[in-house]
Amino acid sequence: MEIWLALFWWPFLRIFGLLLADPFFSSRSIAIKVRVGLALMLAILIGPLLPALPTVPVVSPEGMLIAIRELIIGISMGFVMRLIFSSVELAGHLSGLQMGLGFASFYDPQHSTNSLVISQLMSLFMLLAFLSVGGHLVVLRVLIDSMVQLPLGGISVSAAGFKQLADYGAIVFRTGVLLALPVLAALLITNLAIGVMTRAAPQLNVFAVGFPLTLGVGFAAMYFSLPMLVPHIDQAIANYTRYIAQILTAFSVK
Repeated sequence: MEIWLALFWWPFLRIFGLLLADPFFSSRSIAIKVRVGLALMLAILIGPLLPALPTVPVVSPEGMLIAIRELIIGISMGFVMRLIFSSVELAGHLSGLQMGLGFASFYDPQHSTNSLVISQLMSLFMLLAFLSVGGHLVVLRVLIDSMVQLPLGGISVSAAGFKQLADYGAIVFRTGVLLALPVLAALLITNLAIGVMTRAAPQLNVFAVGFPLTLGVGFAAMYFSLPMLVPHIDQAIANYTRYIAQILTAFSVK
């Protein structure tokens, strides 16, 4: 009985950990019952195909350590995808601030906080592009492959895996600035032009002219830079598979 329980319990924890942290599957629009049901269904389908698990009682100190390990691994895999989504949201945040829309913020139910309108708009574009290229299916495939690369049943995880996660946090700032760069460059040129105009015509009301101008240029630059988003999603998904492989390797280091 313990062997049959472990066959489904430990895969369930790794799957459920990913569903808790992944930005798509952890959305508040998806009820917790749906996530639990999906994790249970995947565990039932995957469990019989897994290699032989150690004969460790589930309700034991060693079994509890294995359960915590699997939950940590699943959360880590979902956290990497959340970093990719956060980079796009950061690009929207930077663009909104430079466009003068720092005051235009709304409550974001996904993160339970106020965020800029442009940031939420970019987040929605990211989600739609992510679904259109089948990113959610890639995440599930990587999750299933992880159970072969890093088999279930171990007790501990290496600290090198957590260091790898911290290092990957840099992609939020690197990718966020890169995606916002067209808008930032266009607004920089616009602000320089407004500065030259105010020096040439001091009687010009910079507040009456500058704000609509920066707003229009910002939206135009964002519109023309949106086609960059889909190639970025493709590249991010390809990188996600590589990142997870490196993290799982680091977790398995003794």
